[in-house]
Amino acid sequence: MSPIFAFASSLASATRAVIPEDVQQIINVDYRSMEDSESGQALKARVLPEQLKKFETALKGVGINPDKDVDQLTFASFRVKSGLQVIGIAQGDFASNKVVAKLKTKKIKPATYRDSAMYPLDGGLSMTLLDNYNMLFGDSAAMKSALDVRDGVGSSLNSNSQITDMISSVDSDAIWSVLDEKGTQEMMKSALGEASQLADYNTIKNRIKTSAYKMDFGNGVKFNLNVNTSDAFTAASLKTLLQAGILYKKMNASPTEKVALENLVVDSDSGALKLKFETDDRKFISLVNSDIFTAISK
Repeated sequence: MSPIFAFASSLASATRAVIPEDVQQIINVDYRSMEDSESGQALKARVLPEQLKKFETALKGVGINPDKDVDQLTFASFRVKSGLQVIGIAQGDFASNKVVAKLKTKKIKPATYRDSAMYPLDGGLSMTLLDNYNMLFGDSAAMKSALDVRDGVGSSLNSNSQITDMISSVDSDAIWSVLDEKGTQEMMKSALGEASQLADYNTIKNRIKTSAYKMDFGNGVKFNLNVNTSDAFTAASLKTLLQAGILYKKMNASPTEKVALENLVVDSDSGALKLKFETDDRKFISLVNSDIFTAISK
């Protein structure tokens, strides 16, 4: 699991209200601006959740043009007893009466869940309008979990200060993501590749905490990832392991990928691992197609 960049992409109150407290990852995307960026399009095709493509197709099927009608997209993965569920929230000027009229024209009938009308869409997705500006979508089970939280059956994101504090550190950028402890540990294992098999990683993996990244496409491409750990030793060890992982990738990379990887700067500061990437659109598109970038930005 959004994705450039005319205004800050903070979460609307309607979005926060449907994201459950036990969230693993949130990805937030200034969708309109991404459509105007070559790098943003490459990022969308390679990294952003599969649900985005399904959602676009489903919206077009009911007469909504995502390129014109959607301003911002948020994806959230969260834990329930049966595993992980994923929801999406689209923000735009939807005019609920017009949307419902289009659905009726296509003879799409909703299922009712409490006071919410859940409309089935293509690709196994369902959709409900939270208000005139926010649309919730996902599979039926995930949507019911989100609506339960909105209706007070369970706690929302607003009760998770660890995640909300991280959001406030990155939501000035138009694309950003935050991950909890388990999500961060899985992300780092994937990003490290072969290096994650080393004994050093097994020693420190449980001291890896949360993470957040943000991206800006206003003038070239800027990507910043911060991984919070329990202490400076863990952060320094992660730095060494990630540098080893990048070196390994370079050995097997194409010439264009090598140039892109050379623009990655890895450092540590107190208890945080910091990864930065700044380049032009052409080099970024090369990087976005590499496995290491896919791992650290999902």
